[in-house]
Amino acid sequence: MNILKQAPTFLLAFVFVVFGANYFFNFMPMPEPTGNVKAFFDLFYPTKYLLVIKTLEVVVGLLLLYKPLRALGLLLLAPIVVNILLFELLIAQAPGIGVLLLLLNGIAIYQHKEKYIHILK
Repeated sequence: MNILKQAPTFLLAFVFVVFGANYFFNFMPMPEPTGNVKAFFDLFYPTKYLLVIKTLEVVVGLLLLYKPLRALGLLLLAPIVVNILLFELLIAQAPGIGVLLLLLNGIAIYQHKEKYIHILK
């Protein structure tokens, strides 16, 4: 049962470490973007903003694997997940993995709610 409870956190860690590392090592080639997505990435690549985002994804994904910092990692991951979902809905106009990531992040945060009680008081 304990492994099942930790599954959302480990899935999030896996997704963010693998896809974040893919930016640096390109072991899973991505299709050529078109339309709004191409225009969006044409702004992101030259400014190195995507480099910062992907670095944060890898670091936060690794934080999720280290139990004492897991709650912090989940909080840091929340705005990244929301931005992925907004990108899919507003720019790519095709919801995808962002919905699943938001659901997994919400479940994982709820499972660690005792660590966030002091923030809400």
